Amino acid sequence: MQRKLLAEALGSMLLSATVVGSGIMAEQLSGGNTALALLANTLATAAALVTLIALFAPISGAHFNPVVSISLTLLGRHTWKEMLAYSMTQILFC
Repeated sequence: MQRKLLAEALGSMLLSATVVGSGIMAEQLSGGNTALALLANTLATAAALVTLIALFAPISGAHFNPVVSISLTLLGRHTWKEMLAYSMTQILFC
């Protein structure tokens, strides 16, 4: 379980850094064009998310979002204890 939580923490931190970094990058490179900035931010975030999911899914399932963890618990794929551990890790490290 520690390995899974470490993967979730690392993935959540990297996703947060990507969202912030891509927002800054998009704002700097768009030349004031808001639509272009939003597009650049979206594409960079989506690419990073796909990469993080591919990297961490075999280890932890790559939830990165407490809502995903809660949904999987309601579907019976995780215990409530696991869901709380995942969710707290995601909230603390994002």
